[in-house]
Amino acid sequence: MDSPYRGHLPHKTGVYIMRDAAGEILYIGKAVDLFKRVAQYFNPNKTDVMDRSLVPLIRAIDYILCESERESLLLERRLINENQPFFNVLWKDGKSYPYVKITMGEDFPRIVMTRKKSRDGGAYFGPFPRVAPLRGLLRHLWRLKIFPLRPCRWDFSETKPLDRRRINSCLYYHTKECPAPCAGKTTKKDYREIAERAALFFRGRYAALGKKFEREMKRASKALDYERAARLRDNISALSQMGERVRVRAVEAETVGRHTAPTRMLTDLQRALRLPAPPVHIECFDVSHFQGHQTVASMVCFIGGKAHRGHYRKFKIRGTAGIDDFKSMREAVYRRCKRLKMEGAALPDLILIDGGKGQLGAARAALKELGTDIPTASLAKRIEEIFLPGRPESLILRLDDPALRLLQRLRDEAHRFGVAYHRLLRAKRLFGPRP
Repeated sequence: MDSPYRGHLPHKTGVYIMRDAAGEILYIGKAVDLFKRVAQYFNPNKTDVMDRSLVPLIRAIDYILCESERESLLLERRLINENQPFFNVLWKDGKSYPYVKITMGEDFPRIVMTRKKSRDGGAYFGPFPRVAPLRGLLRHLWRLKIFPLRPCRWDFSETKPLDRRRINSCLYYHTKECPAPCAGKTTKKDYREIAERAALFFRGRYAALGKKFEREMKRASKALDYERAARLRDNISALSQMGERVRVRAVEAETVGRHTAPTRMLTDLQRALRLPAPPVHIECFDVSHFQGHQTVASMVCFIGGKAHRGHYRKFKIRGTAGIDDFKSMREAVYRRCKRLKMEGAALPDLILIDGGKGQLGAARAALKELGTDIPTASLAKRIEEIFLPGRPESLILRLDDPALRLLQRLRDEAHRFGVAYHRLLRAKRLFGPRP
């Protein structure tokens, strides 16, 4: 079958949601690279039993982008628990992700790795997607005595001291690598201060420690001590994993449908306009004037189906006298795209023009002059016709089509933004600048 991920999923971190023909969720997964991960399901050489059962049922794939791998992990778990997809439940392998636990419920706490979180008085941090680099980091921090908590698993307390024979048989006690609370070498108060510092570390910032590791790694590399350099590199990787941003609350407050609606809208627009990829970054232009005077143009930007106001731009049209919407549109598009090229900034995936064939042709002429080819379309207000380059007939979508609704939102926002700017200029001309 032709895979539904083709041209739809970005090379970004997030959660993917596979649906059947009725829109029911079949499977939820996470990936560092959504495109590559989903592509693996449709590899004809794979013999995985789950894939052979799942793939023929897939008719749509939604996705939610995440800031980090940790965020995608937490969101994946949340969505699976809420929706209980058939294949997640059927093929459940019991896999869970590890937490770092400081056993604060003990008189003399330890740092351990655990895959189960419970209410036992311990301080939990995580979960973390990758275990090996995290274990290596914890081992390294312990050796540096940044927080030298006891590495043993013995169960003892102030009221239940450890047997002296076990103390004498402990290697860490004899090498002084452990503060040895079991032997009374430190007080309970002083020892718990070490545990509190460790907890603060896991809640805090890791930039200073990361820079220290980078300096040591460079020195080790120069000294040709590649084994130590590799260990330090892994420590830096683990620190970055621990410091990844997670926006779980913002995700939890929304439903899956609301999060995936923008991606579906962009996919519908891609299909309707026959674009090579989903138009994640769209810029829309509008021209506004009053009887040919004080002509201005506006540009609004949507990223991921949502307004991105930091990229909005206003243009005073300079090179066009009188009423000439076509020349004004050409000037605005030319100036915007020329600036993007000069700055080396990313060009939009789609340029939308408020108007008909004439305005569209003017925008295409500006792009041609710049030697830039960006997919372009225009939306005319009268019957909401969509005009595309090289297509003689207009495209008319259903009024309830998500793709058309997105174009209308862009067009209306560009018009609102342009009219507001034009009114401001008129007010300044009539009454002068505000005091």
